[in-house]
Amino acid sequence: MQESSVTQMSSIGSGNLFNAGKIGIVMVGLPARGKTHLSVSLCRYLLWLGVKTHVFHLGDYRRQNLKKGEILPEDYFYVNPSEKMKEFRNSVLSCCKKDIIKFFDENGQIAIYDAANPRVSDRRFWASFFSEKGIQSLFIESLCDDPEIIEENVRCLRISSPDYISWKPEDAVEDYLKRINNKIPFYETIVENDLSYIKVINLCQKLIINNANIGYLPSRIIFYLMNIHVKPRAIYFASICDSLHDDINSRKSCVNREDHQYASAFVYTLLKDREETQSQANTGKNKNAKDLTIWTPILCKMCHITSLLENKGYVVDQRPLLRQVNLGVVEDMTMEEIEEKYPTEFRLYQENPYTHRFPRGELARSRPPTRVCHSGNRERK
Repeated sequence: MQESSVTQMSSIGSGNLFNAGKIGIVMVGLPARGKTHLSVSLCRYLLWLGVKTHVFHLGDYRRQNLKKGEILPEDYFYVNPSEKMKEFRNSVLSCCKKDIIKFFDENGQIAIYDAANPRVSDRRFWASFFSEKGIQSLFIESLCDDPEIIEENVRCLRISSPDYISWKPEDAVEDYLKRINNKIPFYETIVENDLSYIKVINLCQKLIINNANIGYLPSRIIFYLMNIHVKPRAIYFASICDSLHDDINSRKSCVNREDHQYASAFVYTLLKDREETQSQANTGKNKNAKDLTIWTPILCKMCHITSLLENKGYVVDQRPLLRQVNLGVVEDMTMEEIEEKYPTEFRLYQENPYTHRFPRGELARSRPPTRVCHSGNRERK
């Protein structure tokens, strides 16, 4: 998992959970309830925010601790395993804890521990573990009673899990369902009112939040979990034509012949790719072929693309949030003018165009459209 190098957010505060700079997130839930999906997606989002985050999957440590060619005894997944398996479990857990401690010692900010943690004693252990090190804890429980979601999760795990490489599909499903059934009678949902937790029910159908003194990071986490989904989708990103020529102020440029050529090529490429994808999925040409959400900024240069797509029967949603950020003092200037009048700013922009902010320029506007894009929310923002 790639980590961000952005400076850690301030840990100065009252000492309450959501003012602290370091948080240990502990996942809770039965197998096939989407814990790993939640933890990986949340980690990506937090890294994108600039928060140094890492996911620690207990299953990875289990596999690393097995000797080459060694077969894991079935009772490893039992709630009450043999003494030998208890020792092995403790060894696996010890390796994971060491890495978590090392991560925080190296200025990590949020560690996500991905495991079942099905009992009250498991959660108490982690709450004490983090508390002793001055790290606040947050538990995220994934509950699911939707058979379709569970079935899809089992199917995906059968395909992607390293545990089932070279297994027959039916054998992998049978084995994984056995793991689930072994834990169900002993599973204890979170009821510890002194813990800070978020219950995610059927992947964002409902959220229950307990003992949360909301601050910036947890509010971002909660907001993200409210918009999580597991439906597969393709997202296409395309720049407007002038960006191909390094024109920083493409917003107010005039439409030219090259723009029309670009628009035609873009629409052709997009629709051809969708047609091939649907053909591979054996869906054929049906009404779902038009199930495409298209967002564009409000720009003259987008008019031809909009027209071409609308003629094909697609609805194009013009979104003000997608317009170029305001460039402050260099707004409406060409690159040559910026280089001449603001040579230092020009150099800094050339070195890091993604993060550089011109004087009095807009800082960022990517979070709202990213959230809407992720959730699939089609309301105008």
